[in-house]
Amino acid sequence: MKYASLAIHGGRREDAEIKGVNYPLYLSSTFVQDSIGDYGEFVYSRSNNPTRNNVEQLIAQLEEAKYGLAMASGMGATALAFSLLKPGDKVLVNSNVYGGTWNYVSRVFEERGITYEVVTDFNHYDFDKATADTRMVFLETPSNPLLYVTDIESVCKKAHEKGMLCVVDNTFMTSYLQKPLKLGADIVVYSATKYYAGHSDIIAGAVVVDDDDLYTSLKFHQKILGAILSPFDSFLLTRGIKTLPVRMDRSQENTQKIVEYLEKHEAVKKVYYPGLKSNEGYELQKKQATGSGACFSITLNDNFDSVAFCNALEIFDLAVSLGGVESLVCHPASMTHESYSKELQDEIGITDDLLRFAIGIEDVDDLIDDIAQAFEKRKKVKR
Repeated sequence: MKYASLAIHGGRREDAEIKGVNYPLYLSSTFVQDSIGDYGEFVYSRSNNPTRNNVEQLIAQLEEAKYGLAMASGMGATALAFSLLKPGDKVLVNSNVYGGTWNYVSRVFEERGITYEVVTDFNHYDFDKATADTRMVFLETPSNPLLYVTDIESVCKKAHEKGMLCVVDNTFMTSYLQKPLKLGADIVVYSATKYYAGHSDIIAGAVVVDDDDLYTSLKFHQKILGAILSPFDSFLLTRGIKTLPVRMDRSQENTQKIVEYLEKHEAVKKVYYPGLKSNEGYELQKKQATGSGACFSITLNDNFDSVAFCNALEIFDLAVSLGGVESLVCHPASMTHESYSKELQDEIGITDDLLRFAIGIEDVDDLIDDIAQAFEKRKKVKR
């Protein structure tokens, strides 16, 4: 089946005794066994639950992978990938990643005896200079919030030559637009809260792998750590995935029209979006993905106030997160990436005038009109 059909019909439906259109919601924490020593697949829901297994298989199928693991949050998924690390290991991580990931790397790694190196540009990183203790590469592409594009295939090839695992956070793209495992990644992680769920009503994460040994280790840690996705949220996540292609198509279409409008606007200094031909990552993004997603960032010219502009928006909600049906705007320096030091923010380019937009499925004319009126109101504000 093609992706849009699999999103609706994938999972474990053949296992259901009653053939409902939707896979059942199993709220039981424990399952009755036939006899001592004769234990079935489902014993206790922390280990396995039919509704969670259904969405895990669905996510794996959409990735064209063997295994999926559903976690209680995107950070739960990232932490599960990091659970493979041992004291003395080192990680290479790209410089602008999700703020929660950075919090884990910059604070929890030290507690666990793990070191890290921040890589500004993996596309030009010399892997021959990596130290022998380097165990893992962790990257986001396009990155959050500057939408920098990393060549997954090239980086994974070089990392594997040095015996490193490659983990890719594919939240911005989903498997609908980009499949990192097909490009050489070992592990793919998601905040499924975002596009997979798609309605800003659950917190969820996912990990996808092909390798049997990696899965065995990750499955063990999922069970022992216990940060599993609840049956109810698994049911809602499955429901959200059914409309993922439709939502993503509409959000991307809206995004392209908006960034083309903004690129020409007098208020805008720069638009960060790999779907624009002027973006340095445009060709690479076309090579490794089938779209550029529905997030972008902008900086404003000096005579425009980003705070006043955000406050003047009427349809866009000022909020963290992304991937829902509604359009959002946020101020990364004080919201999603406030955990970065001011020095690191400045080095990366997460400046006070940077704004990140997550575009939903509203009428695009309404969104553009909202941006236009906010710019007009801003002209009247002097500092």
